[in-house]
Amino acid sequence: MKKRYFLPDVECIDREELARMQTEKLKKQVRHVYEAVPFYRRKMDDAGVVPDDIRTLGDIVKLPFLSKADLRDAYPFGLLGAPLADCVRIQSTSGTTGKRVVAFYTQKDIDLWEECCARALTAAGVSREDVIQVSYGYGLFTGGAGLHGGAHKVGALTLPMSSGNTERQINFMMDLGATVLCCTPSYAAYLGEALREHGYEPEDIPLKAGIFGAEPWSETMRREIEQALGIKAYDIYGLTEISGPGVAFECAEQNGMHLCCDHFLAEVIDPDSGRVLPPGERGELVLTCLDKEAFPLLRYRTRDITVLDPSPCPCGRTHLRMRRPMGRTDDMLIIRGVNVFPSQIETVLLEMGYPPHYRIVVDRVNHTDTLDVDVEMTAGMFSDRIKDLTEREAALTRALRDMLGITAKVHLVAPKSVERSEGKAVRVIDRRKLV
Repeated sequence: MKKRYFLPDVECIDREELARMQTEKLKKQVRHVYEAVPFYRRKMDDAGVVPDDIRTLGDIVKLPFLSKADLRDAYPFGLLGAPLADCVRIQSTSGTTGKRVVAFYTQKDIDLWEECCARALTAAGVSREDVIQVSYGYGLFTGGAGLHGGAHKVGALTLPMSSGNTERQINFMMDLGATVLCCTPSYAAYLGEALREHGYEPEDIPLKAGIFGAEPWSETMRREIEQALGIKAYDIYGLTEISGPGVAFECAEQNGMHLCCDHFLAEVIDPDSGRVLPPGERGELVLTCLDKEAFPLLRYRTRDITVLDPSPCPCGRTHLRMRRPMGRTDDMLIIRGVNVFPSQIETVLLEMGYPPHYRIVVDRVNHTDTLDVDVEMTAGMFSDRIKDLTEREAALTRALRDMLGITAKVHLVAPKSVERSEGKAVRVIDRRKLV
């Protein structure tokens, strides 16, 4: 298979040279934020560290962590590292509680971000001959803007569809011959379902690849999407606070996502103690922006749980790889003292042949946590006898207990009764928060 790189000299750089590059960028960035951002200067002063203390990559542990709470406290301009007049755009997180996080971008920041997305597209085999359907949301959400810009840098024809309006999505895909789809995995699964209902088989669909991210998904779900759409599905990772999608991406090996290590320095820490963990150990991802001008975050705690992999990749890229996030420390459910990630439940359901449409309901009854899982059936399953459905529920209950270590009450529901998502899927309803 032909190896494809957007910037081969950077993506395949010698690792020692990469480390030297990172070190120089880190020293420069630390000095910049100390001098330009009072919020950082106060945090560094409180930690007893000055820019001259940062001489090697290992010295990064001397710097304090930055949290999402810090970003909210500094809202809106407290973390600006460039004059507001030099900023050309903002993006913002979707937010759940508290103030929204607003990230600023200079034109250089946008160029670097779009370059990272172009690397991701090229790693998936995309070229200027392709037609890229961008079905991530546009606006404040970074998904649409990032992949749109990356597609332009690659030189491909870009369909700026945004999310939703599935009928129009299908019409444009088929009429214009879209070869690459960019959206959330849950929406990709929904599109596959809708295309089948329109009478299209996988071989009828012009798509060859998909770039999916912005929400957790399992390896089993990847295979389901690949089969439904007749494509190869690639993972992409990013977050608004750092830049957006393109911080890391999969190559054709599909064995972890390559971080853009010339722009982002990655660590994995124990989420409780903050201790840096060696490669191969599971923990919370911490990212430092080495080039960002307007919003240069240092040691930002992403809350994403992952593992870093420094082993060589057959694709030839030398940058560190990260595994697909296994959940988030702030999305993790603690049920009856057990840590539960929605992705664990999804894995069981898909491995047992159920579609990727489900809802997790957590409640508290008589001071005891309850866990219910509504699982949508296929049309074939729904036609089974009541006895067969009862046996199916019992089998799912056993499989979930084996995976989670606690018992969930499974409810098999009719096809299409679980609400579909055209953006990020809402998988969890935690009613304990309303008590």
